[in-house]
Amino acid sequence: MFINGRPLKSLNQFYNQRRAKLQSLLKGNRQSSQRIRRLTRCRNQKIDNYLHRASRYLVNLLVEQEITTLVIGKNDGWKQEVNLGKVNNQKFGTIPHARLIEMIIYKCQLEGISVILQEESYTSASNFLNDDPLPVYGQITEKPVFSGKRISRGLYRTDKGILVQSDVMGSYNILRKAFPNAFNRYGIERCVVHPRRINLSK
Repeated sequence: MFINGRPLKSLNQFYNQRRAKLQSLLKGNRQSSQRIRRLTRCRNQKIDNYLHRASRYLVNLLVEQEITTLVIGKNDGWKQEVNLGKVNNQKFGTIPHARLIEMIIYKCQLEGISVILQEESYTSASNFLNDDPLPVYGQITEKPVFSGKRISRGLYRTDKGILVQSDVMGSYNILRKAFPNAFNRYGIERCVVHPRRINLSK
């Protein structure tokens, strides 16, 4: 399952473009204005509302499926270092991922669901179908070798030519980092390769 994040990205892109336009109209050494503050307040309210609905949908699903532990991939400081180009930075760089995680954790606690925050380096490069290694970035001296690779933004190809949605591959590897035996013969038996996209209603 994927919760569609495009509305959030579109909102951020509009906000950044509009804010840049308003800042260009400022005179002297002014850094902000009433219009910019109002725009920012409106943007923050809309994003907060979206994140609340997304986190509520997720936690409701966990409760429905009787899932008692949730693993979330998170690298400290990763968003501050991201550079995806001007347009993608406008859409991605100001999305408050930490805020979403806080909302999920809070709602999970209310339902008695445990949350594990898992370091996620190399999870998008490793092939979980072959049980590729999952080292921690900065703790190895040699460049790791993986049996597959990401061939586009949303697609991963294994050494056997199997195509897997790349974020799905990453999520299974995050789970594998938290629970190394998750996919052995006594663990998870079936995996989703192409998940369903969820559009949140307004």
